[in-house]
Amino acid sequence: MELDSALEAPSQEDSNLSEELSHSAFGQAFSKILHCLARPEARRGNVKDAVLKDLGDLIEATEFDRLFEGTGARLRGMPETLGQVAKALEKYAAPSKEEEGGGDGHSEAAEKAAQVGLLFLKLLGKVETAKNSLVGPAWQTGLHHLAGPVYIFAITHSLEQPWTTPRSREVAREVLTSLLQVTECGSVAGFLHGENEDEKGRLSVILGLLKPDLYKESWKNNPAIKHVFSWTLQQVTRPWLSQHLERVLPASLVISDDYQTENKILGVHCLHHIVLNVPAADLLQYNRAQVLYHAISNHLYTPEHHLIQAVLLCLLDLFPILEKTLHWKGDGARPTTHCDEVLRLILTHMEPEHRLLLRRTYARNLPAFVNRVSCRLVVLLKALLKLICDVARDPNLTPESVKSALLQEATDCLILLDRCSQGRVKGLLAKIPQSCEDRKVVNYIRKVQQVSEGAPYNGT
Repeated sequence: MELDSALEAPSQEDSNLSEELSHSAFGQAFSKILHCLARPEARRGNVKDAVLKDLGDLIEATEFDRLFEGTGARLRGMPETLGQVAKALEKYAAPSKEEEGGGDGHSEAAEKAAQVGLLFLKLLGKVETAKNSLVGPAWQTGLHHLAGPVYIFAITHSLEQPWTTPRSREVAREVLTSLLQVTECGSVAGFLHGENEDEKGRLSVILGLLKPDLYKESWKNNPAIKHVFSWTLQQVTRPWLSQHLERVLPASLVISDDYQTENKILGVHCLHHIVLNVPAADLLQYNRAQVLYHAISNHLYTPEHHLIQAVLLCLLDLFPILEKTLHWKGDGARPTTHCDEVLRLILTHMEPEHRLLLRRTYARNLPAFVNRVSCRLVVLLKALLKLICDVARDPNLTPESVKSALLQEATDCLILLDRCSQGRVKGLLAKIPQSCEDRKVVNYIRKVQQVSEGAPYNGT
């Protein structure tokens, strides 16, 4: 991203701010640098380097008390100007859409990040000095304006991504460490939601800064945004996340509703985190839980086993929330649940599935679904037996380790099904060893019978 495009034309409010600073020589110098960055000729690399160097020299040469001085009752002035500069620098260092896969822009983006990171370290060093020397809100106001953009920069470039290098990641991590130190936070989570109940965290500010880049039309313009949002979301748990639900849920749904499997998985992980860390009452309000269910269950029709694994785990934690709305009287038939629907879909997909990794994913998660529902015994038994027979007789050159693992998981499902049905599976399997000629199949059937009779079992 070009630095001149990151610095938008001054608004009326910015013009008023410049007027307030006009009495300060330092403010005038700062304004001059900002105007230089906004000129068309600033697009040339050598001009940018000169402007960034001037900015660094100016920060270094300025006393901390002048850097955070304000005018007016609201302490506007330099603290707010520094916040504008921080936003512009963060946008300048952000990778462009073309840099998502590395390539020619790779080293350029990392070089920008290293330069900007050093400027942020200088600014944070001034805040630390001011904090230890000043009494009053001046440095706190400055930090308030700086913290959000500096955090977004640090997370963007500290994660291992195509647009980063070891050097740019090192600088970004130094920036994050310095930010936590100056804000007196022991962790990123504390920085986001506050170190204690009385302290207001900075998550609202950061989500506000990310919001323009998280719309359906804009979130792919900056390849770092989805990672910054996802990583930040994962740091905030109960009870703090619920108050930000209106902001984090739409963005998570947007990311999950994409054609790329990588983005679908990332979005489902975000939605799963929300399910785990937001009270059921909040998710049931405004039909949010149903929206979540439909968004997540739509992915069950894809053939990607990594995505299916993420979806099934998320649904298993969502089912108890959805079932809170069901009203079942014991003397009537149990109503069909969302879990019933998904289980039927799994069995339907599992039986004819020829991709072993996907079939193995279904088998691995089936016991958890069996635990949740009172299902039709014969349907499950037939599906599991067919799976065991197909895998055991697979004529392809499938590695034996894969076959063994899949057969082991199917056997675990049979054992669990037998326990859920009070031993009925054992009775239904009794005649199979006498009629089946496949020794491998018979061995797995006998394992089920032996465990049902109380023998020890070393399965998974």
